[in-house]
Amino acid sequence: MITNRQRRQTLWGLGLLLLAVTGLAIFTGRYPAPVWMPFRLLFEDPLAQRLVMNLRLPRILAALLLGMSLAGAGTVLQMIFHNPLVEPGFLGVSQGAAFGAALSIVALQAPGPVIQASAAAFGCLGLAFSYLLARRMRYGGWTLRLVLAGIAVSALFSAGVGILKYIADPLTQLPELVFWMLGALSSVTWTDTLYILPVTALSLGVLLLMRWRLNLLALDDATALSLGTAPARERLLLLVAAVTATSVVVSVAGVVGWIGLIVPHLARRLLGADTQYALPGSLLLGGAFAVVCDSIARAALSGEIPLGILTSLIGALAFSLLMMGRPRFDARALQR
Repeated sequence: MITNRQRRQTLWGLGLLLLAVTGLAIFTGRYPAPVWMPFRLLFEDPLAQRLVMNLRLPRILAALLLGMSLAGAGTVLQMIFHNPLVEPGFLGVSQGAAFGAALSIVALQAPGPVIQASAAAFGCLGLAFSYLLARRMRYGGWTLRLVLAGIAVSALFSAGVGILKYIADPLTQLPELVFWMLGALSSVTWTDTLYILPVTALSLGVLLLMRWRLNLLALDDATALSLGTAPARERLLLLVAAVTATSVVVSVAGVVGWIGLIVPHLARRLLGADTQYALPGSLLLGGAFAVVCDSIARAALSGEIPLGILTSLIGALAFSLLMMGRPRFDARALQR
């Protein structure tokens, strides 16, 4: 049994881990030598100063927002839908947002704010389609129907992205679109980061402020209502905040998988199922995980490794190891 004091100590430890990872990421790269940049260059080399200020810092901040948004959204979706296998990519959110962003890039050649708005709109549309389709299905229980509906909706949006790839300009739009679909932060600038910062900060703020309510909203409607909540309205607010944060970061980083699935499981393993602690833990772990993966992506090889490949590789291995271990919390907490 984990005590609240142990949970608070773990959260402080995760916060320090995030700060350490972020600090190390500033000096990780391929200038002036592979993997590492000496600390003294920040004071002696003008090129190193410009590199850190104009390239690495906005990219690291974008990675933090990406990891926190996906991990927070995964935690919320898993609790609300009573399904430990749910994450934004499984419910059509990521693929819907990717389709909206790709549509703006290829068909409209739109600027950043329009791409983000389109991604957010289609991300919400993807979640709505998944939910409505699951309600109409007559096969299996709710958990299975929701997963099947998410797979179907994701496939539909993936097909739409494929069509956009087919009609995209092969010399200008297609290479950028293909690399973007693999997930990458290589082209992120301060402009992109400042575009997504207000939306993600507001959305994550809503999730944090309502993390106590999330425990109640995981119960059935009658019980949640008797405990003083408005289940339908509060669930809708949490879903909109989670989907909006996911869609906005996808519009900048592309499709990055597994963070929204593996990080909530790891946070619950460390902190228990109580979202008062598990949700902040997911945000901290998600940010650290994304920053580590992005640092590896830009420092391991001379060429950029797509971020989505690394998160999928590391996430799948970690998930396999996590599922083979003994859980430290009651798994029925997600299925009440």
